Amino acid sequence: MRGFWKSSMASDQPVLDLEASTSGNSFEVDGGGIYMNGGSDDGTQLAGRHAATREAAEYNNELDEKFSLPGTSKRTSGWSSVAVHNVTAIVGAGVLGLPHSMGYLTWPGGAFVLALSWVTSLYTLWQLCKMHEMDGLRFNRYHELGQYAFGPKLGMWLVVPFQIIVMTGLGVVYMITGGSSMLRVWQFYGPEDVSFGISAWILVFYGLQLFLSQVPNFNQLKIISLAAAITSVGYSTVAIGVTLKNGRVNNVAYNLDGHSVADGIFGAFNALGTIAFAYGGHNVVLEIQATMPSPPSTFKPYMRGVYLAYVIVSYCYFGVAFCGYWAYGNQVQPNILFSLENPRGVVSLAAIMVLIHVTGSYQVYSMPIYDMIETLLVRHGYSNGLLVRILYRSVYTSLTAFIAITLPFFIDIMGFIGALAFGPTTFALPAIIWLILKEPRKGSWHWCASYVCIVYGVVTTLFGSMAAYAQSSFQRPTTSSTRDVPSRKEGPCWLDFKSTVRGA
Repeated sequence: MRGFWKSSMASDQPVLDLEASTSGNSFEVDGGGIYMNGGSDDGTQLAGRHAATREAAEYNNELDEKFSLPGTSKRTSGWSSVAVHNVTAIVGAGVLGLPHSMGYLTWPGGAFVLALSWVTSLYTLWQLCKMHEMDGLRFNRYHELGQYAFGPKLGMWLVVPFQIIVMTGLGVVYMITGGSSMLRVWQFYGPEDVSFGISAWILVFYGLQLFLSQVPNFNQLKIISLAAAITSVGYSTVAIGVTLKNGRVNNVAYNLDGHSVADGIFGAFNALGTIAFAYGGHNVVLEIQATMPSPPSTFKPYMRGVYLAYVIVSYCYFGVAFCGYWAYGNQVQPNILFSLENPRGVVSLAAIMVLIHVTGSYQVYSMPIYDMIETLLVRHGYSNGLLVRILYRSVYTSLTAFIAITLPFFIDIMGFIGALAFGPTTFALPAIIWLILKEPRKGSWHWCASYVCIVYGVVTTLFGSMAAYAQSSFQRPTTSSTRDVPSRKEGPCWLDFKSTVRGA
């Protein structure tokens, strides 16, 4: 059915190409829908739904052309900018938790899951990019593509809640991580007799993000995103280089000795959520692609940038995961940097790199939220001018900072959120949308690959979220209100992150 649609030059009303139809039925246009004569009631409803989704997509494209929105204004990005944005979006601080995931999955399981996640995430990203321009339309946002597949209402509810969970959740985590990184840098380089709690440093990081949040659109985040991409590779390189230099620790073991059966099972499933959390860039893929001009098609240049980004992802993810697990085995900390002690200067530099990276990543994942808000405003006839932008972005940034300060243990449940939201948006939904819109032949390569991605996404979502919830529920909270702050002579203060944020 989708291939039959064409837009009428004489009217805003979409029409069908009747010559392309092989059903033998006739069609009529009436009141914004297309109805089938001589067919079943299901066919009539299907044609009407297709008309509604077509009209909604055309209206979205009209808004993008008429208004200066954060996601679609100044479309001048090239493939190199695409690569930078994708590295920033994908290679997040979650890469530092991959060795710990290997500890529960061990060598065979860890290597298999990492490789499977890499392949399936690249394939589903390819699917999303391929569907960005289709049927003479551009789908500049993830939820717009979902609406085209599932219908205006259902598509919105199937995509937007997951996106909001991912982006707002990451905003809170980046606030906590940014404040924690500042705390570590201060503990290493600042005066020994002056200390501040994590809440104070979150406020400092909040002030920085409040300033950067006024960058008007995605296209003008290039320099910030470039700095974030470079530093993400930087702290990954520190993790790889220092583990190789220091070598394996004494009595290193690559098994689950010391863990109960239940802990091993929950840990393995939680590791799936951690790995899904590491591949979260799909939530901003179409929004990044929207920054490229067309015609010609954006697919080939965009994928050129994606392939370069995934080469960098391979280096960071497999390098950190394998080197960290090789060096520390089942003794590795939840963040590989917590396991590192020397050389102290290099390790402390990693904290600065993490700080720079989360500064840029916060803005990359916030921009689609800003775009949603401004699109909603212009749809209802309100202005999206400078004063409005300052107001709503300040409110959003303040909200994420408030949650980060009042709920510093929020990061403990991010594994649950990661599995619950990243699993569908990264692995399952792109493949489901592909099956609906592209209708590959049953048994074909794309048909089989799509179902593999769907099954993997469902397994990751269900088991990963349940395991993360169980572990966070039964974990004993840290109640100490004090902490020992090591001096510079004692080395870099890679404190346990959870005790750090709770002790503030």
